[in-house]
Amino acid sequence: MTQSTRTVLIAQVFISCMMAGLMTGIFGALKSGLTPEFLSLWGHSFIVAWPIAFVLSLGVGPIAFRLAWQVNRLLG
Repeated sequence: MTQSTRTVLIAQVFISCMMAGLMTGIFGALKSGLTPEFLSLWGHSFIVAWPIAFVLSLGVGPIAFRLAWQVNRLLG
């Protein structure tokens, strides 16, 4: 594995962790409020969401970068 590939994978771990944490936290708080029950529900939701977010980010990431390059090229 090249250093570049390893860097992308490590970045995807961090990005997916942050996004899963933020999204499950925000929507969990909106649904149940900031209660003690929220922490339990959020923890469970995060554990389920993080691996899913990681796998999806591996597929969506390259597509997003290609689109960004194309848009940037069009903008000149």
